[in-house]
Amino acid sequence: MDHALAQRPPGDVWVFGYGSLIWRPGFEPADRRMARVRGYHRSLCLWSRINRGSPDDPGLVFGLDRGGNCRGVVLQVPEDALRPVFHDLWQREMLMDSYLPRWLTCATPGGDVKALAFVINRQASGYTGELQEQHLLDIVRRARGRYGPCMDYVMDTAQALRDCGIRDRRLEHIVRQLQRDPHAAL
Repeated sequence: MDHALAQRPPGDVWVFGYGSLIWRPGFEPADRRMARVRGYHRSLCLWSRINRGSPDDPGLVFGLDRGGNCRGVVLQVPEDALRPVFHDLWQREMLMDSYLPRWLTCATPGGDVKALAFVINRQASGYTGELQEQHLLDIVRRARGRYGPCMDYVMDTAQALRDCGIRDRRLEHIVRQLQRDPHAAL
């Protein structure tokens, strides 16, 4: 956390949300803007053995994986709230070394901003790589953890993106498949 804070731009800081940070940031942002990051895409590529699954039946959560581009939101953290907000973000995102904190350039309607993004750590044991679609769907349908079903997490993220006017064709395809038969693997 201290290393990321030391590398931050001066003043208020932006955090890039591409998954649950969009609909459950855990803090009250001073501002919120639509944003696009180039060189990364949103992917269900991280095992969740606590929050959306269990050690015996892991679920999946989103990671920001390399390649493509990703639309999401940037959330502004006032400078005087950085320490407590970053502490909470580290507790949420960085406990398992699944993510790498990176300062990425995000294009917004108000101009480019540098934002903290949690990029998937491809060396972490929780990284799934590319899963076959049917396997991914089966996992999402059956896994549940401390925060509830993996299916809810995926659907809540898809709804939050729609509410923001963001189209994610990959996620929309997954949602259509899940809605066809939500209990197929149960």
